[in-house]
Amino acid sequence: MSMLDCPDDTVRSVDDVFSGRATPRTVVMKFGGTSVKDLDRIRIVAEKVKKERARGQRVAVVVSAMSGVTNQMVEYCRNLDAQADPAEYDAVVASGEQVTSGLLAIALGALGVPARSFQGWQIPLRTDESHGCAAIEDVDGHALRECMDRGVVPVIAGFQGVDAQGRIATLGRGGSDTSAVALAAAIRADQCDIYTDVDGIYTTDPRIVKQARRLDRITYEEMLELASVGAKVLQTRSVGLAMREKVHVRVLSSFVETDDSSGTIVVDEDESVEKKLVTGIAYSMDDAKITIRHVPDEPGIAARIFEPLSAAGLNVDMIVQSIGVDRSTNMTFTVSKGDEARACQILEEMRPEIGYGDLDMSHNVAKISVVGVGMRSNTGVATTMFRTLAEKGINIQVISTSEIKISVLIDAEYMELAMRALHTAYGLDASEGAQA
Repeated sequence: MSMLDCPDDTVRSVDDVFSGRATPRTVVMKFGGTSVKDLDRIRIVAEKVKKERARGQRVAVVVSAMSGVTNQMVEYCRNLDAQADPAEYDAVVASGEQVTSGLLAIALGALGVPARSFQGWQIPLRTDESHGCAAIEDVDGHALRECMDRGVVPVIAGFQGVDAQGRIATLGRGGSDTSAVALAAAIRADQCDIYTDVDGIYTTDPRIVKQARRLDRITYEEMLELASVGAKVLQTRSVGLAMREKVHVRVLSSFVETDDSSGTIVVDEDESVEKKLVTGIAYSMDDAKITIRHVPDEPGIAARIFEPLSAAGLNVDMIVQSIGVDRSTNMTFTVSKGDEARACQILEEMRPEIGYGDLDMSHNVAKISVVGVGMRSNTGVATTMFRTLAEKGINIQVISTSEIKISVLIDAEYMELAMRALHTAYGLDASEGAQA
């Protein structure tokens, strides 16, 4: 697992951690790497912040590193030592956000907007010591509120905090989203605006399905499920934190003019105007399928297979078990492509102990997921999915479900066909109804 990739279960409850209250209409504006990719884009961001402040809003800003900078820092570390000390690694990869926060503060000053930069340790945003994928333990919003009280815009380096030893600790890939939500909770902001290169959250990827529609609102649970199964708009941990702290998150574009109706708001289920049967469809091409055949059919066999994988930090997703006529078991499951080799190595080492037969693997698969809170109170969602795929001649290899999600694994070559067919089957096409 990359030191910038971390499991979503590192999100922790922050009840009673965040303290203090801000005055009404406090907004956190977060800008991703493409939004601050060069000096021209940073100047545009500064203008957006100035306009928001001119509307009478109290504004705090969170920034990512300029596009490509973090990847370059990662490459520097790996070239020197593939097993670099995690704390030193974090000190390097967090530097991009420090640069961006300083540059944006300078750009705001040039526009006559008082601003100052903050690093994670200056807030402080305290984390555990899981360098590379640290979890937030505490945020003190006092310094930021004091800064805004003086009419100064705080510009905060996202992605980073400080551990108990005073060392910089990064929050994992996409961690600036989590920084923004955590800080919005800390200062009790009315809203956290995530500016990115898309103008909101769509029913599916519009690059694949041209009839995809932008949603006005989506529930935390739906967004959490979509993010966890492949949607790239928001980082999963940030959505989980927003749901816990009831932070209204809005996703909108930094590349177009926006107003209060722009983008998509992520809200509680009871704040969502319309509860459609299916809200969105996501896909992932990052899964590998592993099948072990002729596994002894006996109590505890599943635990003996999956416990070593868990101990190695490998996340197993979809699981299906079938029993043959000889009473042996075939076990199929998925892991991320990056974990495939390690998973197979562990299983091979376990072969003498378990006594299974063949080990098959394939990474030529795609996971398709349909998500919607309407599934709780309506039937037929799975039937529609299975019938639609069958009509297109698409075979389903593995199925998994949750209360508001159904996922299937299919051959990768059919991914786009499946996405388009399902989008139409669930009535999500733009031509088939008003925007959600």
